[in-house]
Amino acid sequence: MTRFNVPACVLVLASATAVAPASAQQRAPCPTPGAARPTVVLVHGAWADTSSWSGEIRALQRAGHVVRAVGNPLRDLNGDAQTVRDFLDTLSGPVVLVGHSYGGSVITNAAAGDPDVEALVYVNAAAPAVGETTAQLSGSGSALGGDPATLYDRAAYSGAAGGAADLYLKRDVFVRSFASDLPRDTARELWATQRAASTAAFTTPSKAAAWRTIPSWYFIATGDQIIVPESQRAMAKRARSKVTEFAGGSHLTLVSHPEAVTRVIEDAVCSVR
Repeated sequence: MTRFNVPACVLVLASATAVAPASAQQRAPCPTPGAARPTVVLVHGAWADTSSWSGEIRALQRAGHVVRAVGNPLRDLNGDAQTVRDFLDTLSGPVVLVGHSYGGSVITNAAAGDPDVEALVYVNAAAPAVGETTAQLSGSGSALGGDPATLYDRAAYSGAAGGAADLYLKRDVFVRSFASDLPRDTARELWATQRAASTAAFTTPSKAAAWRTIPSWYFIATGDQIIVPESQRAMAKRARSKVTEFAGGSHLTLVSHPEAVTRVIEDAVCSVR
């Protein structure tokens, strides 16, 4: 993947010890005179589910925002993006569309051509260009760059096409690399309840790049071992995203530090007029 310099406008957040409590960071809903308040739609990534957004949902609802979390099928990029697009079609008014991890690839395709999506937010996420796959975007040094046999438990699933299979992260990979900043007991519980993702989700080329025409925000945890920060910075640079870097964290910073992620989502909400 082409490498770029870090965007000039980058907000750096301190690590957990220096970040104020969520209650101190909450803000009132942004005024949107003459316009409908946007709906925040959250799309989870692989090996997760809608509950990974629980902290952000609580904070956004307390602040008066309208928020929905969509179940991402994790089957293949085209079908997953269509599932999200079909959900967006049930909403009225502007939308701020947020994706974590593989969910970033999904929103990049689901938002294309939808006039109601006014902002994209990438949270430790992939933001592919047309023709790129999610698997290509983890970056050099990613914990997912090793021998697949040491990374995943592989299982067949009904209706799989072209040799596709479900992948589950092995426990050590999940605990040490995917959820490295969470308490060990919490990480093990999340490993045990992870949703499988099809190999097709990671190998389907992107058909669209909605970030070319829709303003975007990018949250990068510098401790992410799954989609490495260098790769995220490159994607944010070409998308001309407004970037926030969180010092430390992990690929699951949305679970461990939802207050920091919520602030970025609210910045995107405040841009909608």
